[in-house]
Amino acid sequence: MGMTITQKILARASGNKEVKDGDILWVKVDQAMLDDILGPRVEIDEKMKELQAKVWNPDKVTIISDHYTPPANTKQADIVKFTREWAEKHNIKHYYEYIGPCHQVMVEKGRVAPGEVIVGTDSHTCAYGALGAFSTGVGSTEMLGVLVSGEIWLKVPETIKVLWNGILPKGVMAKDVILRTIGKIGHSGATYKAIEFAGQTFEHMIMDERLCVTNMVVEAGAKNGIIKFDSITKEYLDSRNVASEYIYDSDEDALYAEKYEFDASQLEPLCACPHEVDNVTEIKNVSNIKIDQAYIGSCTGGRYNDLKIAADFLRGKKISKNIRLLISPASKEIWERCAKDGILTTLSEAGATVLASTCGACLGIHSGAIGAGETCVSSTNRNFLGRMGSEKSFIYLASPISVAASAITGRLTDPRELM
Repeated sequence: MGMTITQKILARASGNKEVKDGDILWVKVDQAMLDDILGPRVEIDEKMKELQAKVWNPDKVTIISDHYTPPANTKQADIVKFTREWAEKHNIKHYYEYIGPCHQVMVEKGRVAPGEVIVGTDSHTCAYGALGAFSTGVGSTEMLGVLVSGEIWLKVPETIKVLWNGILPKGVMAKDVILRTIGKIGHSGATYKAIEFAGQTFEHMIMDERLCVTNMVVEAGAKNGIIKFDSITKEYLDSRNVASEYIYDSDEDALYAEKYEFDASQLEPLCACPHEVDNVTEIKNVSNIKIDQAYIGSCTGGRYNDLKIAADFLRGKKISKNIRLLISPASKEIWERCAKDGILTTLSEAGATVLASTCGACLGIHSGAIGAGETCVSSTNRNFLGRMGSEKSFIYLASPISVAASAITGRLTDPRELM
């Protein structure tokens, strides 16, 4: 019987010729990523001292301070300081801060390669599947084991195959693709499963958009998301000088737990309504909802393509006087590229406030938290109760172009209304 991409990666990393769903494996980790919020300060430092242990391979560890940068208070500043000093103490050369959310930084810095096993102390570590890697989020206790041994205990997940065929219509983006997928599968329908994306739609999807899709598979409960290596993957990796040593594709006779098929040509702009990511509807169905804040940013919706599309849409227009539009590029590299290309100027002229590259607003800890009774439409990945601030606020998730359209009208808006 054939194997899926995920099975092949885990077989290679565990030293087996083949594996099957449900197998329990000791897997060698190729890369480990820690951030500031759930990194060394949470149990890891204390337990490593007790064990008198060292990091198994500092060159395979990346630490990124992104949630608390720039710090909003002394507590956050102390956490960043601790993280920085811990990285230096343990000879972690790949330490970064003030340059954006960890998942964008990981791919930009060439810390992700296809066929690798990558674990990180953030649930959206699954984003790296866009590059053909097996990547998943782990807790601090699991990361402690990885740091001292270089291995992790994993169960081979069943795989759900999701096929998207057809070309996306104007005004529709990858965010709509993943929202439709999650809406169909449900917020727990893929629990401890892999989601493998394929089809004509992905053959024409740039890496910025692919990263958005795999980033959000955890919102359906998935262990990992993955897209096979192709010419688009190769072009992106070549631009980062990343070698492609392990390239896998699923066998034709591979077994799947479930299969879903979608027609991209029929997809419309969507949004996820409070307070669940799978509470999905066409944005036109909730166009009576007034907003207080619009947010374009994060490791899900703040890449160059996202900001360019939003800027092109807003060029020559002004946002509603009754709302605020916040922009946070997904990395310092993207910030600088957008500045050079005039994208940030266009957004600012439309009335947007351009922020640093940070995770702050996405989880409501700084740089754009929303208050009680306020409604925000956001290109981020979660709309849980209190996710972006007050537990009495309301969050709608949508694509960057839908967020831009909503900023103009002051209400949830299908961007095609303004085209």
